[in-house]
Amino acid sequence: MATETGSATETTSVDPAEIEKFSRMAAEWWNPDSKFKPLHKFNPIRLAYIKRMVCQHFGLDPKLPAPFAGLRILDIGCGGGLLCEPMARLGAEIIGVDPAENNVEVARIHAASSGLEVDYRKSTAEQLQAAGETFDIVLNMEVVEHVADVGHFITACAHMVRPNGLMFVATINRTLKAMALAIFGAEYVLRWLPRGTHQYEKLVRPDEIKSPLSASGMTIIDETGVRYNPLTDRWTLSADMDVNFMVLATRQP
Repeated sequence: MATETGSATETTSVDPAEIEKFSRMAAEWWNPDSKFKPLHKFNPIRLAYIKRMVCQHFGLDPKLPAPFAGLRILDIGCGGGLLCEPMARLGAEIIGVDPAENNVEVARIHAASSGLEVDYRKSTAEQLQAAGETFDIVLNMEVVEHVADVGHFITACAHMVRPNGLMFVATINRTLKAMALAIFGAEYVLRWLPRGTHQYEKLVRPDEIKSPLSASGMTIIDETGVRYNPLTDRWTLSADMDVNFMVLATRQP
């Protein structure tokens, strides 16, 4: 998708309708009982997965108070900062980027009130790539189902991963099972999310993520499903990738 910026034409994967939607909900990011309640419940499992895989890949001691010290991390589509703040606490230099100004402002205020240093920016993956930014880790979590061009977006993010670096991608699979559980169940029955948060046609299959990653010189090193158990009210890793799933890729040194 191309947008006009002054006299220049900028290629971007940003979907204006998605930015508008999440901008309206920005003030609720840090309320665990708000529209973002599912993300608050989902956060512990994705944080545990990120910490385990990062420490394993880089040979870090997870028992240290700041095992991510020295790592430069990008959280693309950071929203209100639900992932950025834990990364800062783990010692990383964390850059949180979101195209929605409201999200960035909420994230900045919350980080300041928490005494954390997070570099929040209103920007896009394409703008960061054009500026020559590079990172040890790119967190691409629950974003690809909201962009206009998945392949373009994944490629821009992949090009910012340093040699031996990592990129995590988490999203919802485009399956009938996901439509039943993640859209109809979560939005219409349980009302965890506002109706229209996800559209079935914008959900993304694993191959649609792995293909542009591979084409960008990345190697897939792990993939896992993530499943919700209504009896325990908890998310756990699973071999079932039909609904929620995560893919981890590295750029070889």
